[in-house]
Order: sequence, then C-alpha cells, then structure tokens
Amino acid sequence: MNKETKRLIGLIGSLIVCFFGVYRLITESPSTVSLLIIPIVFAVTGFIGVIGNLITLKKLN
Repeated sequence: MNKETKRLIGLIGSLIVCFFGVYRLITESPSTVSLLIIPIVFAVTGFIGVIGNLITLKKLN
C-alpha cells in the first residue's frame, strides 16, 4: 500500500466517525447533556481527522 491509499482509507474512516457523531446528535433527544458528550466527541474528532487527512493528501499530490 502506498501513502495515498493509506490517507484515503483514513479519510473515509474519519468521515464515517464524523457522520456517526452528527447522526447521533441529530437523533438523540437532549434530555441530559452528559448523554450528548460522546456524539460531540465523535463529531469533532472525525472532523479534525477529515481536515488532517485532506491536508496530507494535498501535500502528497
């Protein structure tokens, strides 16, 4: 596997994590804030991963 393939797999994984977090934020009823911490963490870390992988993909090309 070359570096570009690894970055694409990381990008897809980060997108899945981000979308899962956003989906859980939308579908959860905000009864308590403590239940929303995990989806917020998933959404933020997935977004950071997407940005990081996009930057490294642009540097490779």
